[in-house]
Amino acid sequence: MNRKGNKIMIHVYLDDLRPCPQGFSLARNVLECQLLLDEFEVDILSLDHDLGWTSAQTGMDVVIWLLQKRKFPRTIYIHTSSPSACTAMFQMLYTAKPEGMGLYPNRIPDEVLIQISQGTYRQDQE
Repeated sequence: MNRKGNKIMIHVYLDDLRPCPQGFSLARNVLECQLLLDEFEVDILSLDHDLGWTSAQTGMDVVIWLLQKRKFPRTIYIHTSSPSACTAMFQMLYTAKPEGMGLYPNRIPDEVLIQISQGTYRQDQE
């Protein structure tokens, strides 16, 4: 965790099943993700789409929320295993993302995950 102004900067991982990578804060549902995005500055946000059989909400709901709030992390990865959901989320974000925001339609690269877990990750490396 780093500080940016008054807020602590974190990495957020939205997924209902996959284990959370070391160095990330886990959100298992849309509400948890939105609360983290509201409370902290988010450096990296990694989004799943499908969030369980009982959830009516998906990662697309987080995308819509980000667009409505105009609140973007520095980098977003879309790690969903659904190609059509990944494409839809990517396209929606791409049309509205601010200049300089990283947007990737794939999971976080292993080298970034290793650097974060070892505490050697710097934001200007991507």
